[in-house]
Amino acid sequence: MKAPVIARTRADLVTLLADKRAAGPVVLVPTMGALHEGHASLVRLARERAGGDGTVVVSVFVNPLQFGPNEDLDRYPRTFDADLELCGREGADVVFAPTVEEMYPGEPQVTVDPGPTADVLEGRTRPGHFRGVLTVVAKLFGLVGPDVAIFGEKDYQQLVLIRQLVADLCISGSRGALEIVGAPTDRETDGLARSSRNRYLDPEQRRQAAALSRVLHAARRDATYGVEAALDAARAELRTADGVDLDYFEIRSPDLTELPADPAQIGPGTPARALIAARVGITRLIDNLALTIGGPTTQDPPEGSN
Repeated sequence: MKAPVIARTRADLVTLLADKRAAGPVVLVPTMGALHEGHASLVRLARERAGGDGTVVVSVFVNPLQFGPNEDLDRYPRTFDADLELCGREGADVVFAPTVEEMYPGEPQVTVDPGPTADVLEGRTRPGHFRGVLTVVAKLFGLVGPDVAIFGEKDYQQLVLIRQLVADLCISGSRGALEIVGAPTDRETDGLARSSRNRYLDPEQRRQAAALSRVLHAARRDATYGVEAALDAARAELRTADGVDLDYFEIRSPDLTELPADPAQIGPGTPARALIAARVGITRLIDNLALTIGGPTTQDPPEGSN
């Protein structure tokens, strides 16, 4: 296992990447650290996309701009030594791990307006969150200049907004258009989506948290009968979920616009996305699942990637 090179400053990062771009594509995996097997799957995918001659860059940065005043910035886990080991094991070449002062030398005067898609779902609960996300992602794109960037589908709204950011601001890599890859959600054996926040859960809460995946799969199972049937199935599953304080459960189009209110306007085989957020104890968790309205019943078990 070859240890990745660590870049602590923007200048170090630029220097490290200067001679690598000609050899092959640069693939970026942005993270906030506290890496787990879900992140490992992203780095492995990045290694595949970069090939033998390309460069995989993993950023490790807990971005304060995306945390609200009552959120868990201070207690967000920092596990850099373990993160570095995982990155090396999965084939990362460079780990960019700046300080807050390095990323934000002064109070940011220009930030990214994420638009109306940021006002629903997570944005409704966490105002300003996506402004912080898109601002730091835009900075990383500017610093790394990747040809490909990989994000997990677990943060589905974030993925939709980042694709919009790239399209609307015409962001390119050194070889043309920047490609944004959404990687399937990596799950525990009971279906719980892997997340850095799962480590906050005690054993009983960990058991309770698996209900989020069951709710999503219930909706997927009954989506063959329409949106209302999928919503009813999700509600029925939620009634059996002890310890789960629901924030939202919604079914939307893949671009997160609302589905037509008239069921007659939703034809068979319409793709959709079910999204859920809830607190288990004091830990807030999110998850989502692709489904098909009026399509064949999906029999996928909760475990495995969606």
